[in-house]
Amino acid sequence: MKANREDALVLVVDIQPAFMGGIVDADRVRARAEFLARAAKTLEIPVFATEQYRERMGPSDAWVAECVTIPAEDKMVFSANGSDVIRKAMQATGRNQVVIVGIESHICVSQTAMDLLEDDYEVMVASDAVSARTQLAHDIAMRRLADEGVVETHTESVVYEWLHTADCPEFKAVLPLVKQFAGQ
Repeated sequence: MKANREDALVLVVDIQPAFMGGIVDADRVRARAEFLARAAKTLEIPVFATEQYRERMGPSDAWVAECVTIPAEDKMVFSANGSDVIRKAMQATGRNQVVIVGIESHICVSQTAMDLLEDDYEVMVASDAVSARTQLAHDIAMRRLADEGVVETHTESVVYEWLHTADCPEFKAVLPLVKQFAGQ
């Protein structure tokens, strides 16, 4: 499955500073998630975000608020699809392909991806923009998700599939983001 701009939306799961301290490659995860969200916003692709237990764990990284279609949704459930607000907002777009970034691979990301599959979404997880507290937990989650039918991808692959060609009118607007976040 290729990323399709007309059908796509992005879901940023729990990129909150209080959680990121113990995450493997946290700086890379933040940067790659931000790259994808900013590119999606530039291409007018809806971006949604969740925050796990905001009252205790605090809000998302500041860049999230700049990119989202609606304010980040506070949740206590692990699956973002368990949030009525997120689920209904995503359904209202009429889009059926979700690209997930965030943490943790084996908990909130996995449960969200599997629930979205059950709701007949095409689901992609950008493995360069997801992680966990241990590499083992992340690796197990990625294998499990692949077994379930989730497509593992890279954020830059997604963006270039959305653009389809260098002749795309928005290519020049996205290229500075590619350069800004290169090497992350």
